[in-house]
Amino acid sequence: MHSQALKTLCRVLALSCVAAMPIAMAAQTTATPASKSSSEYSPSRWDIFTGYSYLAPHGTVDTPLPSGQVVPFSYKSINVGGLFSGAYFFNKFVGAQAEFGFHQYGKEGAPGTLVGTKGNNDGFTTIAGGLIARYPAGDITPFIHGLVGGARVDGPYHNPFRWGPDLTAGGGVDYEMPFFNHRMALRIFQADYEYVHANFGPDAFGGRANINAARLSTGVVFHIGTIAPPPAVTMACSANPTTVYPGEPITLTGTAGNLDPKLNTIYHWSGDGVAGSNGATTLVKTDDLAPGNYTVKCGVKQGKPGKEGLKPWQSAEGSTTFTVKQFEPPTISCTASPSTIKPGETSTITSTGVSPQNRPLTYSYSVASGTISGTGNTATYASTGAQPGPVEITCKVSDDKGQTASSNTTVTIVAPPPPAPHTQALCSLSFSKDTKRPTRVDNEAKACLDDVALDLQKQADAKAVVVGNSNAKEKEKTAKQEKYAAKHKKAKVEYFDAQRAVNAKDYLVKEKGIDPSRVSVATGTEDGQTVQNYLVPAGANFSSDVTGTTAVDESTVKPQARKPLAQRHHARSKGGSAQ
Repeated sequence: MHSQALKTLCRVLALSCVAAMPIAMAAQTTATPASKSSSEYSPSRWDIFTGYSYLAPHGTVDTPLPSGQVVPFSYKSINVGGLFSGAYFFNKFVGAQAEFGFHQYGKEGAPGTLVGTKGNNDGFTTIAGGLIARYPAGDITPFIHGLVGGARVDGPYHNPFRWGPDLTAGGGVDYEMPFFNHRMALRIFQADYEYVHANFGPDAFGGRANINAARLSTGVVFHIGTIAPPPAVTMACSANPTTVYPGEPITLTGTAGNLDPKLNTIYHWSGDGVAGSNGATTLVKTDDLAPGNYTVKCGVKQGKPGKEGLKPWQSAEGSTTFTVKQFEPPTISCTASPSTIKPGETSTITSTGVSPQNRPLTYSYSVASGTISGTGNTATYASTGAQPGPVEITCKVSDDKGQTASSNTTVTIVAPPPPAPHTQALCSLSFSKDTKRPTRVDNEAKACLDDVALDLQKQADAKAVVVGNSNAKEKEKTAKQEKYAAKHKKAKVEYFDAQRAVNAKDYLVKEKGIDPSRVSVATGTEDGQTVQNYLVPAGANFSSDVTGTTAVDESTVKPQARKPLAQRHHARSKGGSAQ
């Protein structure tokens, strides 16, 4: 009996929805031009929906039988169902929704009831709640929603009813009908996806079901209440610039907030010197305004053409101020580029004059020493005849009303600095003659080193650098010794270039009395058995003037004593003469 009543109700709802569609279309077609569209009304606070629903569940229940056999049973479509929902909207677009739905089976064999799932006692009752979002656009209102709740599920054949979780997501489209002052709408369709889980237990005729279902619904929506009026429009205005001189224009700008782009908007302005305008901007002409402070009022109205500002929230006013000042004298600043020059050079003087009221300006210049030429905002200073030191230049500006201003800038004349000292190459020593002692300072080398010592004595603040070199054969010998010494700790390595430089320094220090701190030793890259001597005056940079040298670690290379070779005894010939 209960099932029969539900089916009858569903049929009535379905028929009413189908019948309402042509009626709504006819009402829309025959509406007079003076009729109001739904967009002119505030959106509803509550939406109550009732209608027919079709459910297509997809899922399988693996049901254990008393015999121990597990038999899969599946769900089939249910075309007997109803859907009821209520939505409360927080604003024009978003709200909360509660929904109740039922989908019942048709009992097999009952006359006139072969509808729904034939042969399966499937049934779904859902209760859910969640959020809904709509977008009213004229007579059409699309919406989407997401719901969470529970479902009372009847499984195929012998499974009992069980409650389980239910998730719903979907949307639809409502068509506004002109009935009851636009308080009724036809839900053209609502399409949802539902996920339902049911656990019928582990015993016989139990099992679990994970059901994915498609649900289609249609029906009637009733609108109750309205959303509060939109936020009131706001108005603020500003002047740019806020301070001017007589004759300078001022731009007034109005900034309105909370405007409805569908309505007509009118601006209005009032105040001394304001040019008429109904736009968001206008001008103030200050030609005839006396110096002082002024206030301008601005306003905005919205509404249908000819009905702007009829509703309290559709109009707003604001104000702003500006000041007209007395004429002021000009100002000037000037700079010199470059600000430091040498005798005989020139500098460009640039003046920046400003008239607050934009009067024409005239420039002039004066200087105590040197000469300056120019009458515009640039002039040229020539330092010819001026003494080194700072020179003050006066820049002057005047307007057509005789008001003047002046400013000073300074150009510094500096004498050119003396040339920077550089390293000087002195005499060089050759060690190629004494093959027995190729690093010894011989008598010929002493003459050169005596000259080096004399140069150091003449320039007490100068220093000397002694750079030793070796030839390719000596470098090859040194490399072999280093390779051997790498495996034998006490092996000796001869560095011919460094030894020559150290021996030359030793002569300057011990024989000529030169302070050892004034003599540096290094090795060079030249191919030869030589020593090159350099004089480094105070302020000179040896490493910049002479490249490719390497300082000698004097703790590892010791000077060699200048001992003569031992005499060799020769055998006499029979005649008694030496060979």
